[in-house]
Amino acid sequence: MKFTKIIGWSSALFLSSLSLPAQPASEVEQLKAQLRDTTEKFEQAHRAQQQQIDALTRKLEELSQLKPATAPQPQSTPVAKSEGDKRLEQELAAELAGNAAAKTTTVQAQPVLGQSMSQPVAVARAGSAYMNISFDAQMDFGWSSAQDPAGVLQLGDHDPSKRGFSLRNAEIALDGAIDPYFKGFANIVLKLDNDNATEIELEETYLQSTSLPANLQLRLGQFFSAFGRHNPQHPHQWAFVDQPIVLNRAFGPDGLRSITAQLSWLAPTPFYTELILGVLDGQGGTAFSFRNAGEPDGAGVNRFAGRATFDRTARGLQDLVYVPRVVSSFELSDTQTLLAGLSAAFGPNETGLHSRTQVYGADVYWKWKPANAKGGFPFATWQTEILIRHFEAGADSSAMRPLPGELLKDRGFYSQVLWGFRPRWVAGLRAEYASGNSATFDASDVFRGERHRVSPVLTFYPSEFSKFRAQYNYDHGKLFGDEHSLWFQMEFLLGAHGAHKF
Repeated sequence: MKFTKIIGWSSALFLSSLSLPAQPASEVEQLKAQLRDTTEKFEQAHRAQQQQIDALTRKLEELSQLKPATAPQPQSTPVAKSEGDKRLEQELAAELAGNAAAKTTTVQAQPVLGQSMSQPVAVARAGSAYMNISFDAQMDFGWSSAQDPAGVLQLGDHDPSKRGFSLRNAEIALDGAIDPYFKGFANIVLKLDNDNATEIELEETYLQSTSLPANLQLRLGQFFSAFGRHNPQHPHQWAFVDQPIVLNRAFGPDGLRSITAQLSWLAPTPFYTELILGVLDGQGGTAFSFRNAGEPDGAGVNRFAGRATFDRTARGLQDLVYVPRVVSSFELSDTQTLLAGLSAAFGPNETGLHSRTQVYGADVYWKWKPANAKGGFPFATWQTEILIRHFEAGADSSAMRPLPGELLKDRGFYSQVLWGFRPRWVAGLRAEYASGNSATFDASDVFRGERHRVSPVLTFYPSEFSKFRAQYNYDHGKLFGDEHSLWFQMEFLLGAHGAHKF
């Protein structure tokens, strides 16, 4: 019976919808007239409300500007306001404040017609405070001759992780003014593992000063360390699908990030020069080469580089990680800019009670853009980083094969060229190499051994809020031989994402 009623009602609705075009023209004219009348009434009400606000404003200003000198009494004995005057003044102030707040809320809630979506959009305001919010997602699809690409080839946490589809970075970004002294930033990342289960990480959250004297700036919280050019970048800033090999060697899958206090100084030089010092907590997997407990070996022991690790809690300043950096920028001509930097990272590691790690880096970035470039095209860039890591590995007699104390030396570089050859199209090529000294544990450590990779890439930007990318990788490694991979990436951005450093 219920089914019969549903069929009946559905038929009636369908037949009524078919009869709509046959309605007489007079009814259409009536609707138009009603619309015009409603619009005029709305505009009249709006004008009346505005006039009321203006009148209340003038009345309040007149009351607030009354001076005792205008009264017949001496100036030393001001005229006492009657209870009626006081109530009137309070009512006027309350009504004015309410109408002004309603007006402000209404104006801020309406988007400005023609406003560029690339500009930050304030979604909440309180005085001078504001907050921007955006969502960025990257999805990968591809194939590799390696059955498990994430096992030996794609070692970065945001790299494509398997044949077929993978989603390794969906980022919610927040930034805004806290008060006249600080800005706040946060990045929350969601990822899907190979079983399509969701992982969530608080990638960054920190405050940054805006008004320190002497060209100083303070940053406090959890964020990527200012080591080189690539490490501080989020995946949506990368020019390629995956993280460079040498960054994996030195800083692991997640890059070097930790709870940090960082102070930077803009030096008063004729050219741009910035000196930065970060002091990191340096514990956990995001401090890969430092106080990192490693991975469980299946027998209840955590190991890194084959060694059992110690729980080195911070006993003093010597157990923190220090990251100094100096970077300078030079205008070579009206069309060319060169930026060069030196970085380092020093701190303890957990393979021994007194073991330490040192990482050194140098980076160069060059950009050419002609004066007549439209929308940023054409352009050409060249970026190179060189890293060296010295890891003091402690001795371990408890391993299946006793491991001696030894110094693991790793070195490598990547060099990439990008060419924006026409609007929205960018072609690129990256070459990488990484190697290290022979060590007892080389045979099974995917983060060591000689390896190189060559990657051509082509990216198309339909707009500043989306991109499509295709990349081929030729990999050769001592541990796995030759492998070939082809990756496609799609990315989209919702909302206003804060600008990044040059």
